[in-house]
Amino acid sequence: MDEDGVDIPAGEGVPVVFGEIELGDGTAEGVAAGNIHTGGGEEEERFELSAASAATRERQEELLREFEQRRRQRSVAVTTDDSQVRKQLRALGEPITLFGEGPGDRRDRLRKKLAELDAKDGGELALPEEALVVEEQEVQKELFYTEGSANLMRARTAIASFSLPRAKARIERAKRRRADPEVDEVAELDAAAAATASFANETSQLGDGRPLSTVRFSTPDDGAMILSASWGGVARLWRRDGCEKIVTIRAHENRCTGADFHPTATLAQVEETASGAASETVSFGTACADGVAHLWSPGGKHLRTLKGHADRLGRMAFHPCGDYVATASFDKTWRLWSVETGEELLCQEGHSRPVYDLSFHPDGGLCATVGLEAHGRVWDLRSGKCVTTLVGHVKQCLSVDFSPNGFHIVTGSDDHTARIWDLRRRGCLYTVPAHSSLISSVRYEPKDGGFFATASYDGTAQLYSSRDFSRINTLRGHEARVMCADVAPGGNELATVSYDRTLKLWRQQRRGKAVKEEEQEGPVKMEL
Repeated sequence: MDEDGVDIPAGEGVPVVFGEIELGDGTAEGVAAGNIHTGGGEEEERFELSAASAATRERQEELLREFEQRRRQRSVAVTTDDSQVRKQLRALGEPITLFGEGPGDRRDRLRKKLAELDAKDGGELALPEEALVVEEQEVQKELFYTEGSANLMRARTAIASFSLPRAKARIERAKRRRADPEVDEVAELDAAAAATASFANETSQLGDGRPLSTVRFSTPDDGAMILSASWGGVARLWRRDGCEKIVTIRAHENRCTGADFHPTATLAQVEETASGAASETVSFGTACADGVAHLWSPGGKHLRTLKGHADRLGRMAFHPCGDYVATASFDKTWRLWSVETGEELLCQEGHSRPVYDLSFHPDGGLCATVGLEAHGRVWDLRSGKCVTTLVGHVKQCLSVDFSPNGFHIVTGSDDHTARIWDLRRRGCLYTVPAHSSLISSVRYEPKDGGFFATASYDGTAQLYSSRDFSRINTLRGHEARVMCADVAPGGNELATVSYDRTLKLWRQQRRGKAVKEEEQEGPVKMEL
């Protein structure tokens, strides 16, 4: 009878469990006759698993063990103090460090070892008798130093002696210009930026059989020479006038990732070596994807090998004093080398991802580095401190450059933007939505910093005013992504190299070649 008082026939309303039977009269006889199977036979009467089913079961058990191992690793607490991690590894009979292993990798290896011991011990590691249980306290971050070599100390002292007088002279010059009523700095910056509106492609040369990766102007002779490097491992020196090829060398067996001129390199030095004069003076350097950099004479003679990075190199740059050169690498470090001896003076850690590009302050006291963790750092070369961090990009940073004014930095990123940073405020001053693809190169006009150039994988280079960050000109002409750009010391020329294997020189047009400025209203705009 149900809740409403209705009679229910026997057997109705009772839950039925499928797969079960109720043993009743006659069941024993049915089992004995083999008509009813109860699933409780002897071992030899059970069916054996097929080979595929057995393999599947083994894989499942292996996955379960792996998941359990990962769970144990996540549950194991490991100290963040690298010295303590090394001590624990030594106590467990493990190598203190492996080749190319960083602090984070060591912690992961220790955590994995402890998890394995935890599994062997039945799920819980026994504490040693002398172990003490202490309350977890908040650890205050403290600044620490790593002892450097005597040569590094001498290098820091030399950099301080070089940079401080230059910084003083720069600041005094800026003060005099601001105090002079006849000097209009705003008008000068605007005039330098407006002049770029007439930039047009004047020369185009096939630089190599493979894509070109880097281009640089020489500094002391107002950019009379151009240096290019390619993925084919070839470096070339070009005469700026007419883009005439001067020197060609097979710099590396792998692709060149960076190159730079020595601050004292001139066209006259190359011409002297071409006439037969021997020279041991360093003229330029090249960096390679095999992790090695080379220094070369004006005539293309190999002078030094900079070897020490554990991974491929990014860009390289010479210090303004000319005695040092820096390289960025995918081993998450950047290093400072002696130009005279090729000795590694500094291996600077601090980035959590590969370091791609670096730039020196015009005074020589600071170095800015950017990497694939989407931000950059500014280092004081005289003390070794990281003085500020450039945080704001949302994707990897690929290029950085200092402004001649000494307090502005421009960075280019894979987020399609260029950011201008102010060292005085220690923050981002402006964000320029420059391109429709990643920005591969950013460069300030090196004389007064009136404008800066950006190059992008969208196949264009763009010129922006450094005062109001407005776009002045867009340079179109390459058939593929632009890999690098550089501005000549005089500010009236721009060089770009591209994945299309060409080197292009963009120059301010004169009367007769371009539309006269007085015949146009506003800036001159040219379709390329």
